Amino acid sequence: MSVAARLISGTAASWAQIGITLVTQIALVPLYLSYWDVKTYGLWLAILSLSGLLSALDLGFQEYIGYEFLRTGKHQRRVLSEYLCSGMFIGFLLGLLQLLVITGLLLFGLLHRFVDGRAGAGQQSLLSDAGLILLMQGLSWLICGSIGGILTRSLSTFGYYPRMAWWGVFSAFFLNFSPAVMVVSGGGLLKTGIVMAVARVLADIPIYIDMLRLLKREKISFVRPSFTLGWHIFIQSVGLSVSNLMENMRQQGARLLLTPFTGTAGLAAFSTMRTGANVAMQGLHTVTNPLMPELMRFLHNRDQARSEMAFGTVWIVAIAILAPAVVYLQSFIQPLYAVWTRGQIPFQPWLFATLSLSVLVYATAQPAIAVVRGNNLLRPQVIISTLSATIALSGIGLLVPHIGIPGAGISLLAAEITSSIAYRHTAKKWLHQHGLSWPEKAFTIASSSVWIGAIAMGGMVLFPYCKWLILLASFIAFYWNTRRYLRTLPLLTNRKAIEKISKMPLIRFFFPR
Repeated sequence: MSVAARLISGTAASWAQIGITLVTQIALVPLYLSYWDVKTYGLWLAILSLSGLLSALDLGFQEYIGYEFLRTGKHQRRVLSEYLCSGMFIGFLLGLLQLLVITGLLLFGLLHRFVDGRAGAGQQSLLSDAGLILLMQGLSWLICGSIGGILTRSLSTFGYYPRMAWWGVFSAFFLNFSPAVMVVSGGGLLKTGIVMAVARVLADIPIYIDMLRLLKREKISFVRPSFTLGWHIFIQSVGLSVSNLMENMRQQGARLLLTPFTGTAGLAAFSTMRTGANVAMQGLHTVTNPLMPELMRFLHNRDQARSEMAFGTVWIVAIAILAPAVVYLQSFIQPLYAVWTRGQIPFQPWLFATLSLSVLVYATAQPAIAVVRGNNLLRPQVIISTLSATIALSGIGLLVPHIGIPGAGISLLAAEITSSIAYRHTAKKWLHQHGLSWPEKAFTIASSSVWIGAIAMGGMVLFPYCKWLILLASFIAFYWNTRRYLRTLPLLTNRKAIEKISKMPLIRFFFPR
């Protein structure tokens, strides 16, 4: 399969996952709120957030060894086999460690501090159910995620990223819709958690069978794992794991930190308000994830033109699609939100605006993040993630008690801006050291779209009666900025970027040729 075909297939699979995420986050929220009260739903979200936070160490190890697979290359099969088997052994141990941490939280009665610090006596049975669900999530992760994630990353070395992405679509479908079926059937918190854990295991059985068959085809054999090699890889990955942990603290930890101030009801409000931003971020990843292996190849070959083409593809999505979309969404989302949440959760326009802006800042920083993470620059990642997590969490602690959950949005936006500045500085330094340059002018124009979006969304909140005029003015500004950006790109880069965007399933649906 050619590079272009792999990118198209990988992007299509990612968009399919976005479709599933879109359906689950938009269609299933009113479903859950129709059968559960807002506090039970908030507790469910807290369990999922804590589960994601606990797997950060494991995911950091998987991400690091995945980059090592790509750097080793498909021709050194013996080395890949050693890395794979040693990595799976360490991954299994990390899964056991996660189970031990969960068990400790349950034995010492600490779980309520993370999932609902304001729980009353009437909710103690729900908290007991939450503990059992968390334990089952840990078990299913040990069976599926700890080893399966490493197998998936090893196959990307041989060009199987699109195939694994399509398996991800299959898994996501079962993982998201099976608990919803249980909720509709009248299941409570515990039954729904059991179904979700079982669904993860059942969905991964055919995936494991296919991965083992592909490894056999590529002549990757299973050898005796080396604890020494696995431990060495783990030690090397600790920086990335800490970075991922800090990143997760900024995302999932922000949710958990809200519960002492707002309870699970406030957490549900924050999470539902963040749905639009999450979908936008997932859409951005459909472009960046398939590009990562190709961008790494361009950077290692010191190919300035093709590296800029990859950067340009991400920025044109942010400028021409993402920024106008979030501004347009701000203009009409409020009445739909009330219907969507069954009137149980009030809309917070400032929170929605700041969360949307966080996604735009994140989008413009993606090329810099790709340079830093793709080259395993661990020390800067740890520093940046720790700094941004500290800003986000301390901001929530300071602002939320005084101005409510909009303070969480402000804190996350401040953290994202800090992270973006730091990643850009680090990426520029690395590129300069390796004979490449950072496209400063293109980045400046891309950042202008964030300012346009900020002014437009702020204006809509302050002057709601003028929102349609503000929307029109912002679209004119976005159009001007997009034209200005395209003129900075070389002709070949311009064409390639537009060609890749035109092949995205969502764009082809609305603008068929």
